[in-house]
Amino acid sequence: MEILDYLINPYLSYSLGQILLEFIAAFFGLLSVYFSAKKNIWVYPTGIISTAIYVYILYHFGLWGDMLINVYYTSISIYGWILWAKSSEDNLHVKVSRAGKKEWMTSSFLFILSILLVSAVYYYKPYINNGLSHSGIILDWSHLDWANYLDILTTSIFLIGMWLMAQKKVENWIFWILGDLICIPMMFYKELGITALQYTVFTFISIKGFLEWKKNLNK
Repeated sequence: MEILDYLINPYLSYSLGQILLEFIAAFFGLLSVYFSAKKNIWVYPTGIISTAIYVYILYHFGLWGDMLINVYYTSISIYGWILWAKSSEDNLHVKVSRAGKKEWMTSSFLFILSILLVSAVYYYKPYINNGLSHSGIILDWSHLDWANYLDILTTSIFLIGMWLMAQKKVENWIFWILGDLICIPMMFYKELGITALQYTVFTFISIKGFLEWKKNLNK
């Protein structure tokens, strides 16, 4: 009962519009992961709808790290959509492969770059929230809590997963599963219960997607 209260109570202060918006974003996010597991190109249009809505939601809550990852998702989804459309077998499905040395080197570069960029955003967050004014602002790391540091980490993890998915590499699922498991408690902490449940379902679908892609690869 306490868990249910913890899930519901934050929404008592939200407007109906905010609740519906998060529900719609979560629904299209689930559709996107489902289509991804099926190697279906509809992963991208459904994903774009979800991430675009989350950009607005997360901006409203001041969750800059999460907002940045969804801005990136929206951008790279367009890139991935183009790549998948060019290589689809029937205008819907694609062939998958394993990541090679080149993909792992690029992934390492993207991970480090993401850590640096998102850390910079959080460092300057008081300045941004103050209307880009230094008046009364002290820039240091004291305003960050554990959830902010996890934001930085999960942003970088999901960035690699998104890029590897666009490249149709089966290893992308490893990063989705890892990031989802971190995000579940983090979203409960941020009082976004619907999104926390979404990440729980994401985890199971991602495990299924990994097994299906791996099975397809073995064939």
